[in-house]
Amino acid sequence: MKWTKFMVKTITDAEDIIISTLYDIGLEGAQIEDKIPLTPLEKEQMFVDILPDGPEDDGIAYLSFFVEEKEDGTLELMGEETSVDTIVEKIKSELDDLRCFMEIGEGTVMVSETEDIDWINNWKQYFHQFYIDDLLVIPSWEEVKEEDKDKMILHIDPGTAFGTGMHETTQLCIRQLKKYITPETELLDVGTGSGILAIISLMYGIKHAVGTDLDPCAVEAVRENMEVNNIKPEAFDMMIGNIITDKEVQDKVGYEKYDIVVANILADVLVPLTPVIVNQMKKGGIYITSGIIDNKEQTVVDAVKAAGLEVLEVTYQGEWVSVTAKKQ
Repeated sequence: MKWTKFMVKTITDAEDIIISTLYDIGLEGAQIEDKIPLTPLEKEQMFVDILPDGPEDDGIAYLSFFVEEKEDGTLELMGEETSVDTIVEKIKSELDDLRCFMEIGEGTVMVSETEDIDWINNWKQYFHQFYIDDLLVIPSWEEVKEEDKDKMILHIDPGTAFGTGMHETTQLCIRQLKKYITPETELLDVGTGSGILAIISLMYGIKHAVGTDLDPCAVEAVRENMEVNNIKPEAFDMMIGNIITDKEVQDKVGYEKYDIVVANILADVLVPLTPVIVNQMKKGGIYITSGIIDNKEQTVVDAVKAAGLEVLEVTYQGEWVSVTAKKQ
């Protein structure tokens, strides 16, 4: 399968309007390349704590659109056979119209042909089954080996933004959860994402789980992962909202009802979260945190102690840290 790539050089301020305009002529699924720094919310929703320094934003953006080539080398756009030259002319015409009322920068169009790539499935070569201690994590396109069929198995596929268990911070949390969960455990997973921590806890036999997340996409990700791992719908409740600042979310989650709270998120989020989340924990409840880069360890430990919690254990994997504490 081959694709023709049409790349427009423009400015960041014109990204949205150009994408919308070219969508109307049949060009969909724009790939955006620019140097705009991440917003605070975007950083908050990522589970790495320190990002490498990026290049300075120069205001330039590259928008790429892909059109599949047919076997005879022709292209099809909006159900009609067309050519590279025709598409380029349509793009240029739309850009010229935009220039009449807004700045779009250079507005040049570059054309290239991609390699013969299966865009849907090619990335799967990079994700294979693996173990987290005695737990086998396996994607849907791989089969369970005969010798593994009696093991604890988590079925999960990489999603658009959520974890699969490969990252050290997730593995740190899983190991701590296994130490403390019981058949009577009520678990709260803050920043649940794919739901992996709650789902694994349910597989290991806890009573019930609640997950919160800022991203509405987490709802569908959790639903799919529950279904493929045979988790009953009533065992795991999902809530969208910011539990740190939203009283309605706090009320819905409930107070002094969780035996374990787990939060695998940024250290800078754990600091304001901790004094809030103690209200959701039962007396004697366990607080498991990770997503902490090693140079932020003391920051989180200090926040945990300041909230009146007793630090039970600090564990490490690579440059990542997990802090486990207990409510007195």
